[in-house]
Amino acid sequence: MIDDIRAAQAAALSQVEQADSLEAIAALDSSLLGKQGEIAAFKRQLGSLETVDEKKAAGQAVNEALQAVAAALETRQRELGVAALQAKVAAERLDLTEYVTAPTRGHAHLVTQAWERLEDVFIGLGFQVAEGPEVETDWHNFEALNMGEGHPARGEFDTLFVDYAPEGGSEGRTVLRTHTSPVQIRTMLEQEPPIYIVAPGRVFRRDTPDATHMPVFHQIEGLVIDRNITLADLAGTIEAFTHAFFGPGFSSRLRPSYFPFTEPSAEFDVQRPDGSWLELGGCGMVHPNVLRAGGLDPTEWSGFAFGFGIDRMAVMRHQVADLRDMYADDIRFAAQF
Repeated sequence: MIDDIRAAQAAALSQVEQADSLEAIAALDSSLLGKQGEIAAFKRQLGSLETVDEKKAAGQAVNEALQAVAAALETRQRELGVAALQAKVAAERLDLTEYVTAPTRGHAHLVTQAWERLEDVFIGLGFQVAEGPEVETDWHNFEALNMGEGHPARGEFDTLFVDYAPEGGSEGRTVLRTHTSPVQIRTMLEQEPPIYIVAPGRVFRRDTPDATHMPVFHQIEGLVIDRNITLADLAGTIEAFTHAFFGPGFSSRLRPSYFPFTEPSAEFDVQRPDGSWLELGGCGMVHPNVLRAGGLDPTEWSGFAFGFGIDRMAVMRHQVADLRDMYADDIRFAAQF
């Protein structure tokens, strides 16, 4: 009988090995291990054996066979389960890869590249990014920035007036903003100090396009308002920005200048590793009249502001000879960057 039990065990193990689905394993589990199964049937034959030792040996052989088949079924079920899961995953797989090879066309514009890099640098220095409308009131764009009606500095902006009136504006006294400085006023009116912001954006002036000017261009404005802010803080911030954006081989300097919205005012230059200087933008301590327009007490709060052209940064970085090339939609030019 023991030989028959072992033969039945081998046949059962062969069936388990040949099973190719979870449904087949379930059927074998019932047929091989159930009470009506071939191996279990040997238990009913134990009574026909003559001696106790024969019964004991045969009974042990039956139990070992059942255990071996049960272990084989469990192993095969696990293997088929893994295979079924892998097949399901493969069938339901979604390709969420943005691209698997280097893009063959399309990338950020030169100005966008400079814009995003400037934002990253200033965020790293602890600033937040602020935004404002491109269609501005005359008050936000000029008067609140210490440029009242008839102020000679307003002539330098050569403003484009529009009929549309945003909230707080009036028809005929609404402009396409000539700089991003109005964001300073809006931030001061809406946010309690301390204020540490940069405001990148598009601006408009009645300029004739040439190699260095466009009627639509981009600026980034910085504003810091806090207690006990001094010109030394401004100089340190400009120097930290210069190192972060251009690299350790560059340095900066301030030269006295005039802007109606800052006092004292300065131009800041960047020195290249070869020793030459490049004018970058304007800066200064926020004028007390501007602080008052923003609803702040100049005896309690002080601050500094700075600003420069994003387009100029792109021109400097990529050594573009003519500003108009960046907006000519010439694929031969754009593909270089």
